[in-house]
Amino acid sequence: MEGYAERVRRHAELDLVELPAAKGALPPADARRREGEALLSKLKPEALDERGTLLDSVELARLVATARDAGRELVFAIGGDEGLDTPVRERAWKVLALSRMTLPHRLARLVLLEQLYRAFSMLRGEPYHK
Repeated sequence: MEGYAERVRRHAELDLVELPAAKGALPPADARRREGEALLSKLKPEALDERGTLLDSVELARLVATARDAGRELVFAIGGDEGLDTPVRERAWKVLALSRMTLPHRLARLVLLEQLYRAFSMLRGEPYHK
């Protein structure tokens, strides 16, 4: 994962921030709400949620270019075990899905970082994207 993070950092500023999961034996809706409140108190995310829009690599590159050209900061939030709370999805500029399948957090981060690196490579005309 760090390898792709370093590759992305060659093209853009990148901070990886992991917020703690909601603690205690909470009902799923309460855990999702607490995690959502923690996210929204820190940042305005582009939400990654299995209910979001699926993009291919070219479409993600276009989204990155649109944000870059508008001077917009992209912040991606990967939901907790119960997904993202509705207020987080509603506040996001875009809600994307990496897959319709449930992915462990570390794998979701790796997939996202690789796809961001691929997007930057495509935008620069580099041969990484095949």
